[in-house]
Amino acid sequence: MDALKTVACLLYPDVMSLDVTGPLQVFASANVELRRQGRAEAYRLLVLADEAGPVATSAGFQLVAERAWRDCDPAELDTLLVPGGQGQAAQSTHQPLLDWLRTAEARVRRLGSVCSGALILAAAGLLDGRRATTHWADVAALRLHAGIEVDGDRLHTYDPLGRDGDAHVFTSAGVTAGIDLALALVEADLGRPLALAVARRLVMFLRRPGGQAQFSALLTPDANQTPRLLSLLEWMAQNLSADLSLETLAERANLSARSLSRLFVRETGMGPGRYVEQLRLDAARALLQDSGASIGTVARLTGFRHPENLRRSFHKHLAVSPQDYAQRFA
Repeated sequence: MDALKTVACLLYPDVMSLDVTGPLQVFASANVELRRQGRAEAYRLLVLADEAGPVATSAGFQLVAERAWRDCDPAELDTLLVPGGQGQAAQSTHQPLLDWLRTAEARVRRLGSVCSGALILAAAGLLDGRRATTHWADVAALRLHAGIEVDGDRLHTYDPLGRDGDAHVFTSAGVTAGIDLALALVEADLGRPLALAVARRLVMFLRRPGGQAQFSALLTPDANQTPRLLSLLEWMAQNLSADLSLETLAERANLSARSLSRLFVRETGMGPGRYVEQLRLDAARALLQDSGASIGTVARLTGFRHPENLRRSFHKHLAVSPQDYAQRFA
């Protein structure tokens, strides 16, 4: 009996290239580590598309599919990964592919997505009743699918024991989180020492601390999304160390506190207090990354006033300390 596990990844026009190559490289590197240890390889890699041949990625270069997915019996596969990218929307309405994915779900041991590939699984109905994540910019779109428990701050939802995730159908967050997911799959298959060796070779964390919130972009007001709040939001971003209490903001906006709170929720999806904290947190992240400023200086400039307040906010939202964040990203 063939002991190799076949790991397949879909390919389609305008796919995010790293969503495909990142996870597959983890499995390929696992084979390299096994050979170094005098052990047999564990994985066979396969790339599938509508048709065999070259497919243009969103980066402009081409990747080559070995086979057409419609000609592949899912029972041949151990693990199937669905990547994201600019072409995701077209695949989410590609009914033959969605039908094939539904068939595959019942026949493969593991079915997962990378980045916005979760939206393809959602369109196929394969995430109903399950916890799921995706790239932070696509979380709102994923929440439009009723019946999915969306967690926007997870790197992935794979759990071989099924306690805090799913061992059969799972998702991962933005782009490089597909590598985190692949490392978790290798660890489940081959053990922690082998997965650690792969992570070390790829200069990766085996388990990255924190969720994907620590990698999301700065909050910036969008005139199309926040027409009535735009001038206030711009003023807030320029006056982070000022008094940004609800009463002060309401007075500046010439609204009652209750009316301003309702407007904030309608236009930003969160209340004023949460928005202020997030705005200050994003500014603190930027300062720690780019300026080399001390924790105390960052706390003062961004309105947290005291380093301890800054630390609490970092641990609450990013699951890391400001010092660890600065060491990792500065």
